[in-house]
Amino acid sequence: MIRVLIADDHDILRAGLKHILHDAGDIVVAGEASNGAEVLAQLRDGQWDAAVLDLSMPGRNGIELIKRVKDEFPRLPILILSMYKEDIYAVRALKAGASGYLCKDNAEALLVDAIRKIVGGGLFINQDVAESLTRDMLQGNQEQLPHKRLTDRNYQIFLMLVQGLGVSEIARRLKLSVKTVSTHKATIQVRMGLANTAELVRYAIRHQLIEGDAPLSE
Repeated sequence: MIRVLIADDHDILRAGLKHILHDAGDIVVAGEASNGAEVLAQLRDGQWDAAVLDLSMPGRNGIELIKRVKDEFPRLPILILSMYKEDIYAVRALKAGASGYLCKDNAEALLVDAIRKIVGGGLFINQDVAESLTRDMLQGNQEQLPHKRLTDRNYQIFLMLVQGLGVSEIARRLKLSVKTVSTHKATIQVRMGLANTAELVRYAIRHQLIEGDAPLSE
């Protein structure tokens, strides 16, 4: 039996995941968590075959959590289940140590197969992500696009900014100070050579990181 820990800060989503996995036959949801601290506590307290983690839980950002989990449990397969489409975050997640990445929109159809594949030692990614990883490997560190130069935390805040969230709301969701988020925002603009949030949004739309009807407010 495959023992899985599922982590998401929304009770309804966790219930939905348990429902999807209920009839798999060989998979049991043996624990749940709603934030990074609970994930680590649960992992330290039991025996697990895989962890299914959301990228956007409160506190420690998803990429940092992957790295922390892999530091303590290097053999544990991690499947990232995220609201962000694969081309937005998957490469960063896999480079951090995840074994798979699945958009929540596809969970009902693919979650069981994804868990089985990573537990069996494979990677679960779509073709576009595989091509992106290959391209990055061939190019080495020569990542040309400005958004690829951002740190993982910068990138997380960049995506929240271009989706219309203000600094105060981002600070609340990530449990950071407003000053810290403002500093990240300034760093993002400098590293990307863009003057304000409106330019960040236009950049994100141009590179298909968000849909084209995103707000252009400061």
